[in-house]
Amino acid sequence: MVTAARYYPQLLSVMGNTLRFLPAFVAMRQLLVEGYVGELQVCDVRVYGPSLLDQSYGWTCEELMGGGGLHTVGSAIIDLLSYLTGARAHRVHGLLRTFVQQNGLIRGIRRVTSDDFCFFQMLMGGTGSGSVCCTVTLNFNMPGSFVHEVMVVGSTGRLVARGTELYGQRNGSKGEELLLDDSGWVGPEVKEMPLPHLRGLSSMVKALRQSFQAHEERRSWARGPVAMAPTFEDGLYVQTVVEAVKRSSCSGEWECVEIMSQEPDPNHNLCEALQRNKN
Repeated sequence: MVTAARYYPQLLSVMGNTLRFLPAFVAMRQLLVEGYVGELQVCDVRVYGPSLLDQSYGWTCEELMGGGGLHTVGSAIIDLLSYLTGARAHRVHGLLRTFVQQNGLIRGIRRVTSDDFCFFQMLMGGTGSGSVCCTVTLNFNMPGSFVHEVMVVGSTGRLVARGTELYGQRNGSKGEELLLDDSGWVGPEVKEMPLPHLRGLSSMVKALRQSFQAHEERRSWARGPVAMAPTFEDGLYVQTVVEAVKRSSCSGEWECVEIMSQEPDPNHNLCEALQRNKN
């Protein structure tokens, strides 16, 4: 897909990571560029919510089919942190757990293999002390309200996005200030989609509409409105980080992030499944 996107640059090829379009993160990135927090040092992300499993056994239950918090939510966070910092991860360390392997609807011979808890660390940007330290905690065993918090800390202050609102505090100030109040969502409520993702999706669709409306015939598109959208190259990077986190969870060691330059073995997942059954 990456090769095809390069071969046909006139076609619109973007990933659906909608958090980049959420106004709170658009504003956060602009403030980071303007130096609100000074030299960026730490990123901390917390996402808590109820189970991601469907009512019946399906792809959300299977790690090899793309289910679990790391694949469905963690991938969007990895992309978001790269967008905010302007850097990419070069080393990762992670832990994945499946606490709920069966429930009232998924039982018998069926077992859940997708993760419902994930914690990982990333070193982004330069090497040594110049790296930005990122920690991400995803916990989908918590009933109640959905928690989505992204905080960036620098040498002169911090910024934190809670849900769809953005707050900031500079060093020496008495308290944080509300920088963007985006709580007045007037669109439809979708029970299966948390508000930050829903609001980001709405903004992304509007940007796509503007991109095609820029040309009367609408057979081509303008780059400007969707310039912040992740490309297929970004998608490949995100998937590479996800795989490195999974390797780290198995090895217990820090793993390097190496972007693949050749197409993977199409039988890779099948071999993994056979090996797991053999063990």
